[in-house]
Amino acid sequence: MKQLLTLAVLFLFLLPGCSSSRITSSWKADSVQPQTFKKVVVLGLIREKDRHLRESMEQHLVTELRNLGYDATCSCDEYNPKAFENMTEEQALAKLKNSGVDAVLTVVLLDKTQERYYVPGRVQYTPYRMYYNRFWGYSRTMYGRIYTEGYYTEDTKYFWETNLYALEKNELLYSAQSQSFDPASSERMGNEHALMITRNMLKKGVLINQKDQPVKRAM
Repeated sequence: MKQLLTLAVLFLFLLPGCSSSRITSSWKADSVQPQTFKKVVVLGLIREKDRHLRESMEQHLVTELRNLGYDATCSCDEYNPKAFENMTEEQALAKLKNSGVDAVLTVVLLDKTQERYYVPGRVQYTPYRMYYNRFWGYSRTMYGRIYTEGYYTEDTKYFWETNLYALEKNELLYSAQSQSFDPASSERMGNEHALMITRNMLKKGVLINQKDQPVKRAM
């Protein structure tokens, strides 16, 4: 019994540190080599009513890109929400390139679902001998199951797609689909997503940690 209690306590302490996000699939172009860019804009394609979520997702990706030595900026800081509205593709590309941008990292909220389910008031899985053999143990266990009310709770799932485009040839270099399950906050989700995506791009050889590269000295 003491061992079970110890394991339960450890589980409760470790649970808050568990990631709620995971990549379900990812892809890179066959010809891609580790990229260095002059300037990367992170563009969140998320509805205006979720502007706070968009800013969080963009800012955390920018932070992780800067940690790798890239010059990165949020679209929410660089442009207003309707900056590209009613523009053709050529006009949008020209606007970005005129700002010195040569790569765009998009993060799209594909879907958001909520599931509501019932949690029983008390579910106690105890070996029957521990309480069936004695009247009081049995009655107290059954009383708790009968008289402790349950409740309803909701879980939220976010479905994301993150793409990296090189503007010089207007080509897709990398794409990843991911899920975030019932995150504690938009900040927590943004941080997890950014770390997960940048690490995956490093692993696939799409990005490079420029801070680890030797400094070229002028002759």
